[in-house]
Amino acid sequence: MTLTRTGGIAALICAATYLIGFALLVTLLAPLGYGSNDIDPAAVLAFDAARPGILTAWNTVIYVVNALALVVLVVALSELQTFTTPGWAAVTRGLGLVWATLVLGAGMIANVALERAAHLSASDPAAAVELWTTLHAVELGLGGGNEIAGGVWIGCVSLAGLIGKSLARPAVYLGLLTGLGGLTTVIPSLGDAAGAIFGLGAIAWFLAIGTTLMAAPQKKGG
Repeated sequence: MTLTRTGGIAALICAATYLIGFALLVTLLAPLGYGSNDIDPAAVLAFDAARPGILTAWNTVIYVVNALALVVLVVALSELQTFTTPGWAAVTRGLGLVWATLVLGAGMIANVALERAAHLSASDPAAAVELWTTLHAVELGLGGGNEIAGGVWIGCVSLAGLIGKSLARPAVYLGLLTGLGGLTTVIPSLGDAAGAIFGLGAIAWFLAIGTTLMAAPQKKGG
């Protein structure tokens, strides 16, 4: 299997991780306030104690699995765009790998936060809440609470696709809009709405890119 086709599969995996994340966010995890400024740390730890493994699995899917698939997709898109926009391809590879690293780090911290807080909660519930709150803030800073790195990468890949005509126009415009949504998450008053735009746009963009790469002519060695 070529790198291009593998990248297409990776893009579809990225879309699937977002879909799973959203599905749990608006159903099972909705009462906890995940994805908003109203999250209740005590409720999160109580939920984790009552239903162990669910939050860890969720973090693993939306962060760890996503990041590993993202690495493959970043390299595949960079290789594809090297033929048309070599300079942009190098830039987007660097940006994409930075994003994947941040996402992976956020996932590992999120799971460690749950593990350490659960261990501490039996002897000191207040300290457990404080510990989880602190580590959750680090998680959000790396990638769970803003989408700057992802917005820049998707935007740059889409711009390169427009310049070099390596991506279809619908994917390009969708990517530019998604990238703008990611950048807008830096504005506190627009953070939640911009994050939703980025997340939903990224799902559609990953699906479009995955379909494009899967259907691309398969060249020997790539």
